[in-house]
Order: sequence, then C-alpha cells, then structure tokens
Amino acid sequence: MSERVLVFDTTLRDGEQSPGATMSENEKIEVARQLVRLGVDIIEAGYPAASPGDLAAVQRIARECKGVTVAGLARVQFIDIDAAWEAVRYAENPRIHTFVSSSPIHMQYQLRKEPEEVLEMARQAVRRCKGYLSDVQFSAMDATRSDLDFLCRMFAIAIEEGATTLNIPDTVGYTTPEEFVRLIEYVKEHTPGIEKVVISVHCHDDLGMATANTLAAVTAGARQVEVTVNGLGERAGNTSLEEVVMALKTRRDFFGDYETRINTQEIVPASRLVSRASGIPVQPNKAIVGANAFAHESGIHQDGMIKHRDTYEIMTPDSVGWGQTKLVMGKHSGRAGFRERLRELGYEVDPDRLMSLYQRFITLTDRKKHVTDADIIAIVEDQLQHDGPEPYSLLAWRASSGSDGKAQAAVILEHGGIEREATGSGNGQIDALYSAIDSIVQLGAELEEYHIDAITPGDDAQGAVTVRVTVDGRTYSGHGVATDIIESSVKAYLTALNRAASAVVAPVRVEGTV
Repeated sequence: MSERVLVFDTTLRDGEQSPGATMSENEKIEVARQLVRLGVDIIEAGYPAASPGDLAAVQRIARECKGVTVAGLARVQFIDIDAAWEAVRYAENPRIHTFVSSSPIHMQYQLRKEPEEVLEMARQAVRRCKGYLSDVQFSAMDATRSDLDFLCRMFAIAIEEGATTLNIPDTVGYTTPEEFVRLIEYVKEHTPGIEKVVISVHCHDDLGMATANTLAAVTAGARQVEVTVNGLGERAGNTSLEEVVMALKTRRDFFGDYETRINTQEIVPASRLVSRASGIPVQPNKAIVGANAFAHESGIHQDGMIKHRDTYEIMTPDSVGWGQTKLVMGKHSGRAGFRERLRELGYEVDPDRLMSLYQRFITLTDRKKHVTDADIIAIVEDQLQHDGPEPYSLLAWRASSGSDGKAQAAVILEHGGIEREATGSGNGQIDALYSAIDSIVQLGAELEEYHIDAITPGDDAQGAVTVRVTVDGRTYSGHGVATDIIESSVKAYLTALNRAASAVVAPVRVEGTV
C-alpha cells in the first residue's frame, strides 16, 4: 500500500524572506488560494510576530482558505506564540510552528544561552502552544550541525509537552543525503515517543542538495516535506516543491510507493503566480517549471521525440500544467472567448479586471500578427502585479540617442491628479528615462538588477523586463511587458518605485527561519 507524504508549503514564509520577494497582502491571498488548488496539506502563511501586516495577512489566509492546515511561525517566545495563535485561530485546521536553535554555534553566538536553558525554552514554548491548540510543530534550527544526543533530548521534551510534528531542518544547506539518512535514523532510534509524531524535514539549497536531501529523508522515514514553489527562499533557496513531488511520482520504482495529494497540473500555474508576485523570474533551465524544461533543440532529440516521446521525456508537459501554444486568439475574438481562454490558462478574474485585460489584448492584436498563449499570460501577469491604486502613473515617454552613446529622454507622470514632466540624460535611452523618472519620484532609488526576457516568439515578440531597486535599505521589484523593450523597462522601473512609495512604515521585522 502507498504511504502518504504531507506537503508543507512555506512559500509565503521562508520563500518571502528571499531578498526583494516581499508580497502585498492581496498577492499573498492569491498565492494561498493557488496553493489550495495545488493541493498542499499545510500552508505556512507567515511569521505573524514580524509585523502587523504579516499578522493581518496570515489571519486573512486562515479565515479564507478552506480544506488546508494553516500554520504560523513563532520563536520560542510567548509574544511570538501569542501572535501566531491570534493569526491562525480562525483556520479550519490551525497549527503553530515554534522553533529554537539546537547547534552549539547557534546557542553560543546567536542565543547566548546554555544548552539546559535552551531545552527549558523549548519545553515552555511547546507547552504554551498546546494551551491554544492541538496541532503543534516543533523545529530544532540548524539540526544538521547539532550534537545528536542533545538533539534527541530536545525532541523528547517537545514530544513530552505534546508536539505532533517534529521538524529536522538543514538550515544552512550543510548536510548530504547519506549524512541526513544517518541523522534521521539516529533520531528515530534514540528519541522516546518518536513513533507518536510526524517527522518533517526542511532543507536549504546552499550546496545544491536540498531536493536530494529531502528525498533521502523520505526514504529514511520522514513523512512531511517542507518546500517552496520554484525553490524560492533565503540565500540559495529552499527545497523545490515541484522537484520533490514529481520525483516521487515519476520514480516510484526507486523511492517506493509514496503519494502526495498534489494536483500536479496546477504546478506550472503556481510557478507563474509565485514568480509574478515575488518579482523573481524562473531560470529557463529550472527543472519542471523552467521555460526549457520540455524544449528540444538538438536534432537527435527532436528525431527521438517524433518517433516516441519517451525517448527524451520522463514526464509529459501536460502532467505538470504546461499547455501547447495555440494561435487561436486575435482581434476578432470577443470578451467571452477571451475569458474562456483565461480560464483554460488558469486565471479567474473579476469583470472589471477582465475588461482592462481585454483592452490590453485588443491593443496587442494591432501590434502583433499572431497572439499566442504566452502573449496572453504575459499581459495578464503584468496587469495582476498592479495591486490597487499606484502613486505614479505613466502618461507618456520619449527618448533618443546617437552613435556617441549619449541619450536624452522625457517622461510625463501623473501623481495625485497632477501631471508632472521631467527630462533626463544618461548612457543610453533606458538610463536617461530612469534619470527622468527619478527626478520626479525622488526616492533615492538604486538600481540593483535589470533583466530582459523575450517571452514570445517572432520579430514582434513581447519583451519582459524585471528590475530590482533598493530604497532605504529595502529591495523592491517591478515587472514590465510590452512589444517595445524600452517601454517594458519604463513600466518595470515605475512599478518598483510605486511599490517603494506605497510601502507602509512598520516595526522592524525580526525574520524567522528554520
């Protein structure tokens, strides 16, 4: 008989801690709803004690997302635990996930506590959680660099106090699959009551082994995997949800008969949504969800694919949500047909937003001879990133340059109902336009990253630009799409600046991690 592996998604918590990946409350809700459609078992919705905004977002997810466990992260401090309970208490299935460091280096330099003090902190924290609810997860941060006997003592205390899930995190991506298997086997053998709880694992990808370590842990007895969509997360990221799920599904002959409740056809829609909401593009050669994951350019590969797909594909594109490009939409397509195509592509939009998207679609048909699914996805995701009113609106731009590299530009922006015009110069038209925008917005933004993708084929391809800017030490991302790459660049930059200008001043965040 098959064994169930629970999927604990931490895209909205650990994933959002990736620099520049901060999402608005509405974006978090949208991602959470997609995670429900995807079929994850647990959504770690955030770190409620970090800020009032985080608490409000987790609380809203807990109220609105049904058929899933909603978890809030908390350090082993009562103020954190109380905030987590306040955030998740209205969920159908609430969970508090509390954690404390267990490695010597963390206890000495981060906590500055003696080991016995840390054990008592763990005891009191789990006890506090159990006073609120039955489903308590406990994590020993930096477990893979911890003394194993101390780790087992800590886990035994958590079990005594009523923890129902024990998480063994590879917090700094340090371990290897063979080491991880031995660690889990040791914990299982030397922790009293371990048979009463679910063993979970949470791996980081600093050495590129997060997926391998997670899969190895499943073979060693872990029955919960902590993952993120697209492998999003701090530093090099977390274990990729899509990689673990499809590895277990595709290689049952090796891993065994494990099953998840993931609807794998929702994987690519989830990937696109998280990429758009976080502002972090998916690398083209990313497994499962990258643009090239099912692309075959080599003549030998193409020949094999024509003769039999299994020669070079171990899974089908449609099994993970990739569709075939269809050149069926054009300027004569009506709103009903456009709405149906959006549904087929995985988008449900309200009537007002549908009208706005349809107008952009019709405008695009005047610029492009053929409009593909990729074109439609591009304009939808570009439109959806604009969440609510924006301080600055682009009314017009112009730019010119010569062979000497010098460029001049002008922009007209609307701000508070007033049109403002400015000029700028720079090393190329984009640089000049950004200078002109800066002279109006005046946030002191520093451009950290600029990335271009041609997202549709042909001479009239749409170009997508992603930028990241830093304002007062915080990073904001923006995304722009147009058939003109300079226009895409202006849209992306202005979106990032609008996010910075709209940022609500909140208490200093104390980031959680495991």
